[in-house]
Amino acid sequence: MALYKTEHFGIARKIVSNMTAQSWEEIPHATIIYDADVTELFGIVKKLNEGVEDKSQKITINTVMMKIICEGLKAAPKMNTHLVFNRHLVRGTLKYFDHIDISMPMILPSGEMMTINMHNMDNKSLTEMTSAINDSAARAKNSDMNEVMYEVSLDNTLQGLREGKLLQAVRRLYGSKMPGKHQVRTLSGDKKKAYYSIPVSKRLTKHDIEQGTTTISNLGSIYREQRGFCALLEIIPPQTTAFAINAAQKRPTCVTDDNGNDSVVVRMIMPITIAIDHRALDYGDVVPFMRRLDEIFANPECILEWK
Repeated sequence: MALYKTEHFGIARKIVSNMTAQSWEEIPHATIIYDADVTELFGIVKKLNEGVEDKSQKITINTVMMKIICEGLKAAPKMNTHLVFNRHLVRGTLKYFDHIDISMPMILPSGEMMTINMHNMDNKSLTEMTSAINDSAARAKNSDMNEVMYEVSLDNTLQGLREGKLLQAVRRLYGSKMPGKHQVRTLSGDKKKAYYSIPVSKRLTKHDIEQGTTTISNLGSIYREQRGFCALLEIIPPQTTAFAINAAQKRPTCVTDDNGNDSVVVRMIMPITIAIDHRALDYGDVVPFMRRLDEIFANPECILEWK
């Protein structure tokens, strides 16, 4: 067996690896798989897009599912929180928000994966959500992700210093800026000046990358041929929840008719993986969320009112 390649982490991979490692070191994860029957939902989405000629303005199933999860979070506000926990003193504080900011992984033109913060998605219409997602994707094309991620990393390091995490700050600065194979290289000189002359309305900034109140990953949009579901996904601290939307799949499903008779039929099922931080939430805290989703999928016509 011969080594044929060595790849050093860039800044994006460094940040992801650091955050996910922190997630598994600190958070006791618990998961639930919610099987959403989306058989009728696909027809409703077609109705939403009737008369829309511009493909970029069409409302996708991804956006509809994001909206549905937001509706569920409104019914279960404890799932839209950040946790501050001190294990040594056994002290915990939950921070509740009056808005829902969704950290949404997005594939960039370079092929890299980046998590974008979609701000204030709780009260946006489906059309407004579509425009916001399109805007973020367009600005990503004008963005140097090393610059954006370095801004975020530097901001996190400075925040750590304010919290007294001196050793952590020194290690991060050493790991990213010391000359060598692992150095993070950002723009300089005329290239840096030209890049920062691009209006912030046309490129991503640290505001677009900062932590949301929860994370929603759409695995089904990456691989529509997916079979099965994501069994476990990491929660990024200080968030207390994370969601994965899996691909819709044909499944044999037991249905009950108006006379109480059961039969097995083929339905389109879209599993939703729900991960919770067990320090902050119990399974009972997820019940209002699932009940709200039950209501929506039992009456998917309500989605038309969200356009």
